[in-house]
Amino acid sequence: MTVQLDTPIDPVEDRKPTRSRRRIPETAVLAAVLLALAIFFSTQSQFYLTPNNLLNILVSASVIGIIAAPGTLLLVAGQFDLSVGSGAAFIGVVMAWGTAQWGIPTGVVLAIVAGLLIGLVNGVAVTVLGINALITTLAMLAILRGLGQVLAGGQTLLLPGFNDLGNARPFFNVPIPVLVFAAVVIITALVMKFTVFGRSMYAIGANPIAARLAGIRTKTAIFGGFLLSGAAVVIGGLILVSQLGAASPNAASGLELSVVTAVILGGASLAGGRGTIVGTLLGVLILGTLNNGLTLMNINSFWQDVARGVLLLAAVGFDQLRLRLTGDK
Repeated sequence: MTVQLDTPIDPVEDRKPTRSRRRIPETAVLAAVLLALAIFFSTQSQFYLTPNNLLNILVSASVIGIIAAPGTLLLVAGQFDLSVGSGAAFIGVVMAWGTAQWGIPTGVVLAIVAGLLIGLVNGVAVTVLGINALITTLAMLAILRGLGQVLAGGQTLLLPGFNDLGNARPFFNVPIPVLVFAAVVIITALVMKFTVFGRSMYAIGANPIAARLAGIRTKTAIFGGFLLSGAAVVIGGLILVSQLGAASPNAASGLELSVVTAVILGGASLAGGRGTIVGTLLGVLILGTLNNGLTLMNINSFWQDVARGVLLLAAVGFDQLRLRLTGDK
């Protein structure tokens, strides 16, 4: 027996993921913005183009970039993680607390376990319980801030003897955070371009129903994305606490907004289905350049927060405008 459908099903190709379409012009625009900022700040401060300052930009942007890399994967799949800032602070507190009790090796192990548990809980809440990622990760943000305060007793915990990860320069005078940042970016780029997992995230973001019908295990892929985000938070949190030599439950405030801003500024869409690690890298560097340049110009840090907010609003606005004009992701 033949069944006639009154409403035809849209073919998968109508909403296929757009990894490269219009990507070259957008990347060129981002590179031009980065260059323009560099030229402007070099005219405002004689110290901007010095090798040490350029390296400082990379160091300050490293933690954002490390967490933004898997954040790109999540946003490509139509998901996001807003708990990364409080997560990084909590990792630092766990590291300092564990080190005070049992030594650095145990502290590192506890921090790794804590980060993976964060990713696990977020992943289960979204994929198994069906809770929206926004609600899930906002709740996790509050939970981790509170747990950090409880574990630290509302105080800053000192962490002596754990400075190398955030400050050592083992190769060509390049700090470890920059090397880790580069490694994470390269690995994420390879995953997104050449692996089934990476291609699945694009397909899920473009059309989750079509992806599921095509045999993609959508929940498993999204769960894996949250686990990767948790792993990146571990790395970022350990680098932060190593740089500071202390752990505060209030550290990394606003980190989640910086990560989201960098990813969206880099061309990823809130609707999912598009985004590249190259775009995210440029977004991270634009943020780092902006923060550094404004600091050299002695601009109040509150205005730096305003600038980041304006960037996020502009990036989301352009994304929504593009969706309306093209009807595509």
